[in-house]
Amino acid sequence: MTSTPSRIHIGIGGWTFPPWRDNFYPAGLPHAKELAYAAERLTAIEINATYYRLQSAASFAKWRDNTPERFVFAVKGSRYVTNRRVLAEAGESLQRFMSSGLIELGDKLGPIVWQFATTKVFDAADFGAFLRLLPRELGGRALRHAVEVRHPSFVCEAFVELARAHRVACVFADSDDHPSFADLSADFVYARLMKTLADEPTGYPAERIAFWSDAATRWATGGDLAELPHAAAATAAMKPRDVYVFFISGAKERAPGAAMATLAALGGYATRV
Repeated sequence: MTSTPSRIHIGIGGWTFPPWRDNFYPAGLPHAKELAYAAERLTAIEINATYYRLQSAASFAKWRDNTPERFVFAVKGSRYVTNRRVLAEAGESLQRFMSSGLIELGDKLGPIVWQFATTKVFDAADFGAFLRLLPRELGGRALRHAVEVRHPSFVCEAFVELARAHRVACVFADSDDHPSFADLSADFVYARLMKTLADEPTGYPAERIAFWSDAATRWATGGDLAELPHAAAATAAMKPRDVYVFFISGAKERAPGAAMATLAALGGYATRV
């Protein structure tokens, strides 16, 4: 497979989950070594703790130092930013979150993903005001943002076009419970795959692992996936993109197996620049 300027990142949400001590982490592995162990076998992790409370700069620095070169963290934005009636008023909470120490991740800082409640209805004016608040850089480092919306009112062309205007990625959720649409709206793709099965050691059956590895490759090389649902017309641009795929929810105990199986299906492509 030929090299492209993009890189595919495959991972899981968080690294602390008791059932993983039975089917992913070796017996007796100290909790303090779980992140390093996971990072040697995956290429990305979505940090979920940042959604619930602010983390310290020291914690971000420790996570940076406990992971190998080229590893990437996606960071879930604070719920105190997204869980509010008027998003346009989120500026103070947003500033507090951005100054909490994210910059300590350095080159390992990937996209910031903003997750919205299932009750949050699409309001073009208010959501547009929120997108305008999102900072484009932090300490001289360019930032990327993704939004995960969970109300069906967002499945419309107006929302997709708004995201495209602000170069913010619409999260694709492989889910039966949340809106699922794969419209491309930024120079990267952010996918959260939520249908892992407890009776599948690799989370998804082999044919779906093959499908998602192929999807990641097609996204990375500039393609769109017409077989996935869309809310708006596809873009004409065929430019290489970075791709972030996280196995989240479902039978969470199978998430590491699914991520490793997808990386194996991709071969060396997922770590090639």
